[in-house]
Amino acid sequence: PLTSSSLKALQQLYYDPDMDKKNVAQKWLTQAQASPQAWHFCWALLQPDKVPEIQFFGASTLHAKISRHWSDLPPGQLDSLRSQLIAQVGQFASGPKMVLTRLCVALASLVLHVLPETWPTAVPDLLCAFQTGEGVTEADGQARCLALLELLAVLPEELQSSRIPASRRSQLRSALAVDWSSVCSLFQQLLQRPDAPCPVRERVLRCVSSWLTLGIALKDSEGLLESCFALLKESELFDTAVETIVNTTQQYVLLLKVVPQVLGLQEQLKKAVQDGDMETSHGICRIAVALGETHCRTLLEQVDRWQGFQALVSMIMSCTGTPGHYPVDETSSSLTLTFWYTLQDDITSLDVERQTLYLQIYRPVYFQLVDVLLQKASFPRDEDYATWSADDKEQFRTYRVDISDTLMYVYELLGPELLRNLYDKLGTLLTDTTHPSSWQDIEALLFGFQSIAETVDVSYSDVIPGLIGLIPLITANNVQLAETIMFTIGSLAEWLADHSLMLASVLPVVLHGLSNPELSVACVSALKRICRECRHDLHLHASDIMAVSQAVLVKDIHKSPQCMWIMQALGFLLSALPSDEILGKLLSLVTPHIQQLEKLANEPPSSANKLPIVHILGLLANLFSTFDLNKQSERLEVMRPVQTPPHNNNPVVVVLQQAFPLIQIILNKWLNEPEVVEAVCAAFEKSLKTLLHDFAPLVTQLCELIGQMFGAYPQASALDLTRQLVHIFGCEKDLFSPITALLELITNITISIFQLGSRDHPDVVESFMQLHIQVLRRKSDLYLSDRLDIKAVFYCGILSFKFPETPTLKATCLLFTELISHCEDIPVVREVLQEDGKLLLQTLLEVRYLCMYIVSVSKHSALYKHLFRLFNCSHREQVSKRRMKDIVKEFALLSRGLQGTEYAASY
Repeated sequence: PLTSSSLKALQQLYYDPDMDKKNVAQKWLTQAQASPQAWHFCWALLQPDKVPEIQFFGASTLHAKISRHWSDLPPGQLDSLRSQLIAQVGQFASGPKMVLTRLCVALASLVLHVLPETWPTAVPDLLCAFQTGEGVTEADGQARCLALLELLAVLPEELQSSRIPASRRSQLRSALAVDWSSVCSLFQQLLQRPDAPCPVRERVLRCVSSWLTLGIALKDSEGLLESCFALLKESELFDTAVETIVNTTQQYVLLLKVVPQVLGLQEQLKKAVQDGDMETSHGICRIAVALGETHCRTLLEQVDRWQGFQALVSMIMSCTGTPGHYPVDETSSSLTLTFWYTLQDDITSLDVERQTLYLQIYRPVYFQLVDVLLQKASFPRDEDYATWSADDKEQFRTYRVDISDTLMYVYELLGPELLRNLYDKLGTLLTDTTHPSSWQDIEALLFGFQSIAETVDVSYSDVIPGLIGLIPLITANNVQLAETIMFTIGSLAEWLADHSLMLASVLPVVLHGLSNPELSVACVSALKRICRECRHDLHLHASDIMAVSQAVLVKDIHKSPQCMWIMQALGFLLSALPSDEILGKLLSLVTPHIQQLEKLANEPPSSANKLPIVHILGLLANLFSTFDLNKQSERLEVMRPVQTPPHNNNPVVVVLQQAFPLIQIILNKWLNEPEVVEAVCAAFEKSLKTLLHDFAPLVTQLCELIGQMFGAYPQASALDLTRQLVHIFGCEKDLFSPITALLELITNITISIFQLGSRDHPDVVESFMQLHIQVLRRKSDLYLSDRLDIKAVFYCGILSFKFPETPTLKATCLLFTELISHCEDIPVVREVLQEDGKLLLQTLLEVRYLCMYIVSVSKHSALYKHLFRLFNCSHREQVSKRRMKDIVKEFALLSRGLQGTEYAASY
């Protein structure tokens, strides 16, 4: 009956279109696999008249029983199980492949259970059984051989993946190591047989890789290693041979044998490069790099063999410098970059004597590496680059980023001499009129400078002034070159802040490029960095920066993100100007945009004018996000330690007060449009974060506006803005009333959302939890209001635990943590926890993510009482947190019907 029921359930699982029936079948089959009867019905599912899917389930059931329910095996059945399983592997030797593999995994699991005590000769017996044909007489020779190799491949894999204690795993590795010589002999015999079919030799290579994961020392395996290298000459086996040899390089035993073998591949590598055979050159490069990375430290310590290692380094250098452009002409060079990190780290970690020796040897190598990397980073000819696909260009961009990181790291070894080297070469290119240089060569050298200056402090370098002087001499008639110039200037922004006189040399270059849309990202980025780092030295240049920036904004030269960056740059600039100039320049900047906003506000709402409204609000938000007079005040105090007056008339507040009626008009028309509401909230939130207490004159108005927005269309952005208000002004007595009223209104509206169904608003729910967390942390007195329904907030939290979104769950957990911490000082919180603490615990148990959270929750005395009554724990168990976690886990699995399943094992 169980067999027929299994067949019926499998039919439903595989073929029934009804998902509910599939789920029921899946659950039933999982339980059936765990039953003792599964030892019997699995064989019926493997009969030849069954379809492969059912046979696969039968094989999977066998593996499940052996791996997880071994103790259920009826007494005296081991020999029968073993012989039946070997016979089944033989019967499925010719396929289907998925069934054969699963049966091999099951047999491997059986071997791991009985080795070495019960069946010490397991591996030799299996070699003999399959090679002599015992139990597999119907299979042909090749199929029988492939089946054996499949078994030998999955045996180490099963050991690695099974949940086996460390001591037992070590015992099994030792037992398998004993059998390596006989297994190795079989592998070598098959690889060296001239008539061995390609699939057989390919499977042997996979087996070698699999056994290497056991950490077995490959002593006495030189012949096997040589056979693997020999297969690199055969195209059908090349990739698999490469994979196996790369795995072999992890072995120290054969290290001195491997190095000559790898160096012997140089002719094959050279020919592959000449023939444009990227697959072969890529594979050989992988082998060389794997050997170099794995054994770099060991080879360096063998000082008497330094020439052999240097030959390997030279081979890897040739891979780095593979001719052609990545990724169109070659794919090998990118593999080598991590090796150069490894070599540098290992050299600098040696003792002083060896480090001195190797620095003498390898500093020239690293200077050569820089030249090679800059050559590889060079752009191709314009006509060639134009033929590249978008994907090729993106891969090349990423490749250049990797090279940039490598150059930055190499600078730590070579130091200022590297910058001097780059500067001399750049100067020669720009001043040698007899040999005109290509823009690619100039760009590559600037790229090298920028890579280093991006993250390394170059303030002490004596070549930076010369570099700044060279930049205006470059004729940037190419987009890529012009971009790199801009990025280089941007990377030197901190240096320019300490050498403000040099701003006059490079700022015109940036401002001139600002009108070119092709240079948008690079140019705007450079401007923003200069305005951020050099803001206090830009007074003389402010008018020029403002004029050019306003012109490009009005002409819509740049895409929206770059327009936002420009406004951030201007925010830095304006906030550092003398106080008597700020308001006038700020108004001249924002007035055209506010006028445009007013025009749009007076038009009927449409999809055509929504985006411009959102864009202008975004411009204002980004301007206000960097308009920080507080930092200006801090600087003044450092320069002239006097009491800085409060910013009673902060220019941003003046602008917002003037724009408030206009924003109100816009919201009246667009209250139901999420993008517009989010843009309004962002404008206020970013200015609020920057202005801090200077924002106080706007709080009351803003509270009313938020209430209006949230009442018409509840959005997370309004809740997040309210949270910022609570954070900054929660302790201000004068503003307690409007903030309390807003909190009460928002809470009541959100509670009504929960009553109507909140599942479609996870972002609102998360932000609501975060808001109340902020209230409890910043101003818990707000919870003393009679008009704030704390019980309803508690029940909203209970419902939020059912949300699948992790951020919402985390926020809800934090809210209850805060509630529990205030149960002594807020009476209504204590009351609701006393009344409904058990409901909280029951809810937690139903949610997998929260089981461990119960331990912290249960610290509250009232919740302890409910918890231990629910679990019937002993007094001793109440003290053990580990036991508490186990009990909670058991209960959670039991309540969800998952106890004893594979899911439970991994829970």
